[in-house]
Parts: sequence; C-alpha cells; structure tokens
Amino acid sequence: MNIRRFFRRAPWERATAAAIGAGLLMLMQPWSIDVFSYGFTVLLAGVVGYSIAGKLPKGA
Repeated sequence: MNIRRFFRRAPWERATAAAIGAGLLMLMQPWSIDVFSYGFTVLLAGVVGYSIAGKLPKGA
C-alpha cells in the first residue's frame, strides 16, 4: 500500500469528525454511566485527531 495514499486528509477528517460526533452522543445519552464516562475521552481524541488531520496533505 502506498504510504502517501494512506495519509490523505479527507478520510482522516471524516473519521475524526465521526469520533467527535460519537463522543458527543456518548456524553448526552442518559442510560449508561460507563458509556458516559468514556464520552469525554472519545471526544478529546476526536478533537486532537482532527487538528492533526488538518495538517495532512490533501492527496491526489
């Protein structure tokens, strides 16, 4: 697999945006304290990943 193709910006931005959305949903759900407790971690990982993904090359 071509390493440049693996590190394109668009797929990583979509994945981290999905992680941000999942983290928000995890924080807003009222049923499970376990899911709620991991919500901020998932949200933070998505935000950090999104800021890193913004620095990747756009690709072909």
